[in-house]
Amino acid sequence: MLGCVRIATVRQMAEVITAEDRDGRSYVRRAMKELAELGLAETNGKDGRHPIWNLTPEGQKALADGNELPPRPKAGTGAKAVKAGFGPHGVAVTDMILAYGGRKHLTDWQVEVNHAIKETGLSFNTDAVLALPTKTSEVRLFELDNGTMSQARLAKEVWDYERYAGHRVWEGARGTIGNTFPFWQRHRYTRSQTFPRLHVVLAGKEEHLLDNRLQALADDVKGIAIAVWVNTLPRLQRGEPWYEIGVDDPDRRRRRYPEPAGR
Repeated sequence: MLGCVRIATVRQMAEVITAEDRDGRSYVRRAMKELAELGLAETNGKDGRHPIWNLTPEGQKALADGNELPPRPKAGTGAKAVKAGFGPHGVAVTDMILAYGGRKHLTDWQVEVNHAIKETGLSFNTDAVLALPTKTSEVRLFELDNGTMSQARLAKEVWDYERYAGHRVWEGARGTIGNTFPFWQRHRYTRSQTFPRLHVVLAGKEEHLLDNRLQALADDVKGIAIAVWVNTLPRLQRGEPWYEIGVDDPDRRRRRYPEPAGR
């Protein structure tokens, strides 16, 4: 589990490895202590009173050597994020992952996935990406707001996804007319027919405040030309439906963003 989500508490790990009607936290605490003694796991901070665990580099290597997960050579352990004070956000991301699919698709997640376009300087990290293909898209994108950023910054982060989706690249032999294609479809999600749907999950505040934040976000991204679904973490944990606040519209994106010049 730590190889997928990077950081987690004993509560979260027990939720995955024990039966629904059992409390496996004591077992997990003993197991993590043993892993720590072997130098494979460590704790670098807390979420409230609860230690946040992550693998050590040695633990990650042992996991890779055992072929338990697909190779992820650039993945960090999560220790730096916890030490920098981002532990509660990472724990909330893990809660989101567990609420969305539980243990069923756990090995199909990656966290802190960078999306960048060098030519424009656009670069941002997606909190979690789920590789669970649909008929039109190979992944699903997830952003979690833990109530620590301003409403304007949250809206900007969502609009960044449209900017990423709208960027096009020119292809063709020198001296020919050539054509332009979406950057993401040529260089990132090559098996997708549509730009992956973005799921935004709101957490970190009382539920009525999250509902207000949801409505404000819907207003701030009105007219966005990518598919955006939003929910609060409490509603997601109760299995309640998502709210659609953006619809995929590649034609509108193409009108909205300039075409690259040919060679």
